[in-house]
Amino acid sequence: MSVPDVTVVTAVYNTMPYLTRCLTSLVEQTIGRDRLEIVAVDDGSTDGSGRELDRFARMYPGTVKVLHQANSGGPAGPSNRALEHATGRYVFFIGSDDYLGPQALERLVAAADRWDSDVVLGKLVGVNSRYIHQAIYAENAAEVDLFDSALPWSLSNTKLFRRELIEKYGLRYPEDMPVGSDQPFTIEACVRARRISVLADYDYYYAVRRLNARNITYKSRHRERLRCAEEIVAFVAGLIEAGPRRDAVLLRHFTWEIAKLLENDFLGLERDVQSDVAAGVRALAEAYLTDRIRDQLPVEARIRLAAARYGDVDHLLAVIRQDAELGIPPAVVDGDRWYAGYPGFRDPQLGIPDAWYDVTAGAADWVARLDTVSAAFEGNRALLVTARSPRPDLAELTDAVALAAGDVVGTTVSVVADATGTTVRARLPLDPLVADTAPGGELRTVQARVEAFGATGVAALRGARRPVPQRTVVRRGARLHVLTTTTNHKGQLVIAVAPVTPRRLVARLRGRLPLGGK
Repeated sequence: MSVPDVTVVTAVYNTMPYLTRCLTSLVEQTIGRDRLEIVAVDDGSTDGSGRELDRFARMYPGTVKVLHQANSGGPAGPSNRALEHATGRYVFFIGSDDYLGPQALERLVAAADRWDSDVVLGKLVGVNSRYIHQAIYAENAAEVDLFDSALPWSLSNTKLFRRELIEKYGLRYPEDMPVGSDQPFTIEACVRARRISVLADYDYYYAVRRLNARNITYKSRHRERLRCAEEIVAFVAGLIEAGPRRDAVLLRHFTWEIAKLLENDFLGLERDVQSDVAAGVRALAEAYLTDRIRDQLPVEARIRLAAARYGDVDHLLAVIRQDAELGIPPAVVDGDRWYAGYPGFRDPQLGIPDAWYDVTAGAADWVARLDTVSAAFEGNRALLVTARSPRPDLAELTDAVALAAGDVVGTTVSVVADATGTTVRARLPLDPLVADTAPGGELRTVQARVEAFGATGVAALRGARRPVPQRTVVRRGARLHVLTTTTNHKGQLVIAVAPVTPRRLVARLRGRLPLGGK
């Protein structure tokens, strides 16, 4: 029997009905079933996923292999078990609620063979407005470097790996990590790889945001997420020596996994949990957060991490409340330097260095920071957004002020200053928002754009503190799109654009079906 070109591994736990589409997309790959092996591990499913896997195994006995086991609590164990049964030259991992473009595996394997690559990334797109970091997919690249590219921001395991590389270095998933267990695997594979390539010329992988279940990442407790972040950082530190290369990877972890522990929901945690999380973040910052990482962090993340590192829990809470409840803090201008005037700035008891608050390099971005006052659809033609800057001199500092959603720039209706700030009103047209929407829908972050200090400043609009989602329906040709204004997990104003069929729209309006449901 010939060796298959690629083994697709999927860990399955209660993903019906999404699983059917996932498996169908695999067995219908243009690479052909004679070159394909699918190893699926049912991790104790209770919703019929195991039966569905067995059905596909009966239909495609030479292609689909199914293993059943008791629930292990995460994808690491079943992924490791599947690797023990993989025989393909390459291994590809897929979430059991996601699916592939028809030509995905054929294109990925061809590229790996052509370029002699150990790891190949194919472009991921989000479904049901799932956010996917797109920087690494700017263009096809025969070779990219982990330490000098956007790759650290795309560390999921949804890639093609040469199985020889996996076995040579004994790469496996840490089974004590319920969250993020694919990252140590992917990071080490990328460190060990002779060549990493990127394909951006096709929609290879459709990452689905499930609307009938919560992702484990978001329902995990803060203590558990902290422990997993600690393990990831320790793994990176043990694999890569201190210096710019390690910092290039850890920048991602401090920006995402660690800073997310200090988002606005931190305010609602029990005091003992707040204390434990703050202490854990402080230890990580003291050990690994270098000046090089600090200077590349987004302002909010940088200042919250500074609060955890230098202050106590009460100080950290004050900083978070500034963003969550009080609004944009004032800028402190000292000579030619601009600083974010958060609680703790130049507090002698805290002794936080000014560099943590310095926003001089992005002064135009700082001026572009606005709070949303209201966002209301004008029928199905436009979204009228009213935003507020704490600066009465906004019009004097800027040559132009506009609001935009992605590439769609709105028309500024008015810019009116008063004693406490400036109100900006702009109208965003809806038709262009749906023109280039991906099949699974998109989230469009609303941004303020200003021309100031010889630069273009851009900042996401902070969402209303008590958001009331607004919704409208836009028709483009034969397609209907539901547009919804809401706030994302960062508290930013976003427009969710979701294509729907008339049947699904009627069902949704009647409350029978979640948007995007089957």
